[in-house]
Amino acid sequence: MLRTIFENQRYLALVISAFFTVIGFLLWTVDSWPFFLVIVTAALTALGLWDVNQTKHAITKNYPLIGHMRFLFEKIRPEIQQYLIEDDLEEVPFSREQRALVYQRAKGVEDKRPFGTRRGVYDAGYNWLTHSIMPTHFDDTDFRVNIGGSNCKKPYAASLLNISAMSFGSLSANAISALNKGAKMGGFMHDTGEGGISRYHLAGGGDLVFQVGSGYFGCRNHDGSFNPEKFRERAALDQVKMIEIKLSQGAKPGHGGMLPAAKITPEIAEARDIPMGIDCVSPASHSTFSTPMELVQFIGRLRELSGGKPVGFKLCIGHRREFMCIVKAMLESGITPDFIVVDGTEGGTGAAPIEFANHVGMPMVEGLTFVHNTLRGAGLRDEVKIGVAGKITSAFHIAKALALGADWCNSARGYMFAIGCIQAQACHTNHCPVGVTTQDPVRQKALNVEDKSHRVARYHRETLKALGEMAGAAGLEEPRGFLPYHFMQREADSKMKEGSDAFPYLPRRFLLEEGEDHIEYRQRWRRADAHSFAPPHKPTSN
Repeated sequence: MLRTIFENQRYLALVISAFFTVIGFLLWTVDSWPFFLVIVTAALTALGLWDVNQTKHAITKNYPLIGHMRFLFEKIRPEIQQYLIEDDLEEVPFSREQRALVYQRAKGVEDKRPFGTRRGVYDAGYNWLTHSIMPTHFDDTDFRVNIGGSNCKKPYAASLLNISAMSFGSLSANAISALNKGAKMGGFMHDTGEGGISRYHLAGGGDLVFQVGSGYFGCRNHDGSFNPEKFRERAALDQVKMIEIKLSQGAKPGHGGMLPAAKITPEIAEARDIPMGIDCVSPASHSTFSTPMELVQFIGRLRELSGGKPVGFKLCIGHRREFMCIVKAMLESGITPDFIVVDGTEGGTGAAPIEFANHVGMPMVEGLTFVHNTLRGAGLRDEVKIGVAGKITSAFHIAKALALGADWCNSARGYMFAIGCIQAQACHTNHCPVGVTTQDPVRQKALNVEDKSHRVARYHRETLKALGEMAGAAGLEEPRGFLPYHFMQREADSKMKEGSDAFPYLPRRFLLEEGEDHIEYRQRWRRADAHSFAPPHKPTSN
């Protein structure tokens, strides 16, 4: 063993450490060597000998002491990538340019840039807004949309940019407080996420969207089933403006979740109405309904229990036929949601299996286009408003979503950046360095609620101001006037494609009439069943 150590350069660090330990000890005995240096080198020598004899890590066994450098660099790789290597336009998942824009607007500092665009305007995928020779101007950029169909007694005038669903528990108390106080200042809505309404949502005074997920947190029985009386009590709160049933989440559609008992604090237990000391499970699907007809009936029931407030649902599109099943149930029952929020697979989450985050669910653009055109084809588009979520941080993102059929947009990570998120991507570790996604009381103290709430309101205001400028450049009377033809996309060096060719608006009520056009929609529509999500049975051969 000793011969191998002395002859192999892989062990050079261990040999040097051991040498200085021996020399240091000898010199310390004659008072000419600091004792703490002896302690340091002795500790390193002991670690090196442990590395040589352990069997768990091959790299440290073959490279004692030096092998630990690999684990160090692996741990700080995201920071090195972000601060030293990453290009301004590289998205991982948000580019430095995108993050900087949010930071600057949230802080109220200059967000302009000199010297022109840094994007390759002749590269495939580049897209742009067409503008008018006769631009318009907006003095008031507090743009709003009325949400509430014919069966809604208490419609809500929502801003075009709101805070997307993020639960207390995933976010810290200080983060929730800052977001909600900012929403109050700016007059826009804050989605609670499926974790329920916490004391921090209520303390801020901002408008809330009460999200009802599969765990029915805040409105559940002890066995996890839905409790209508608890729901009625929470929905009656004046701050609650809308009710959102969560069917699926873009980053992990079709996947449930579990909050381990060790992470459940008394405040989280209070918000979710769950016991301490027991794992908190969010099932993959709802127990209250299992068919399209039962879903729309549940929507009607929640509308009644809430006193007529807008009720809708959120989903990431998967099997397109299943969404058409829901639309057929709307037609047959006469019960329609007041809104639908389309989440894209590019949406964020505190933690998701990599396979789900990368490969499950439809991206927002295609999902929005499908939902918008299906509702048009069924003659329901005017009755149901559409919100979208999925990597929306700028006025351009909002304008494009509006053009493709959205009525408003939600943003989660944009507002996280506004309250100080640095994209450390440590959300699932409870070690968020800026106190946004942690329940560590010491870490979250770093997030100053008063300062960050002003940043939230400022980011919202400045982004809508920029949206007004873009709508004005296009010559529109209001931002919801954006249509697909206002946007162009480059397919190759010399080819452009108009948005209305890539994402056209299909004819109203075409699904209710006979025809052979838009066959990809019609085929799914014929297979859709208002009473079952199950696929139609294929005929069997004898």
